[in-house]
Amino acid sequence: MGRQPAGLRRGHSGVPAMLAVRRVKFFGRHSGEVSSSAFSPDGQMLLTASEDGCVYGWETRSGQLLWRLSGHTGPVKFCRFSPDGHLFASTSCDHTVRLWDMARAKCLRVLKGHQLSVEMVSFSPDSKQLASGGWDKRVMIWEVQSGQVLRLLVGHRDSVQSSDFSPTVNCLATGSWDSTIRIWDLRAGTPAVSHQALEGHSGNISCLCYSASGLLASGSWDKTIHIWKPMTSSLLVQLRGHITWVKSIAFSPDELRLVSAAYSRMVKIWDCNTGKCLETLKGVLDLAHTLSGAADQTRRQASHTTTSPRAPQTYHHLRQR
Repeated sequence: MGRQPAGLRRGHSGVPAMLAVRRVKFFGRHSGEVSSSAFSPDGQMLLTASEDGCVYGWETRSGQLLWRLSGHTGPVKFCRFSPDGHLFASTSCDHTVRLWDMARAKCLRVLKGHQLSVEMVSFSPDSKQLASGGWDKRVMIWEVQSGQVLRLLVGHRDSVQSSDFSPTVNCLATGSWDSTIRIWDLRAGTPAVSHQALEGHSGNISCLCYSASGLLASGSWDKTIHIWKPMTSSLLVQLRGHITWVKSIAFSPDELRLVSAAYSRMVKIWDCNTGKCLETLKGVLDLAHTLSGAADQTRRQASHTTTSPRAPQTYHHLRQR
């Protein structure tokens, strides 16, 4: 944990700035457990996906519920905004992905093709493609504009639970309950096979996150976080300290810090260079469940959910002092 990884960035002093943390809002209108949340790129909107089959849209500043969207015929498992902020997507146990227009809060199309519950979705950096995966062990790449399937990626031996597009090269990382991370080359003309697999976790891969420079963080049921240089398959640092499985992770814009949320009412802030935990936020709810942020160079927000059906969701500002 204490070794100095060569592939990570340093700031002007090489020391992450201290963070001021304060609780901001509660959101308490759900009629089922909250399974996922996502902030809009500008941080003004918060999406929440619920086991009640609906997607909720909130104004972050006021906490006002703007809309409650139905359409899925099963629990909603995941939600994500497109990078341009014009669309968002939701996945469900009903085997579908729904694409929604942000401005009108209207479903644009339903993407059908998965055979079992769809557990995750991610947008490409240009918002033109969408990746989805789930219990059928497959990853589907969709064209957002037409809703057509561009690629079918097969290779994982168990449920696909996480994914993220690289911001620097045309690749997709996927994480599975087979304990592996696969990196898929999506360049035109290349076969739909993963050109490498990252191995090292001893449990299910639960979350993935690329940094702006192309580093990849992975969280697992083995209670650890790994930071990789995926183009060389190099493991740069391991972060240890969570006492339960890691649910969600996010890099700070300067890549000096990483924030992680676990299943134990706990959010941790890490120094990516040393692997040391800088701060631990202990939640008062039943479950520190999801993590998201608005990358405006000054803040990240962590959102917590709970297993109680009507209990509120809250989020915190993490701001440099």
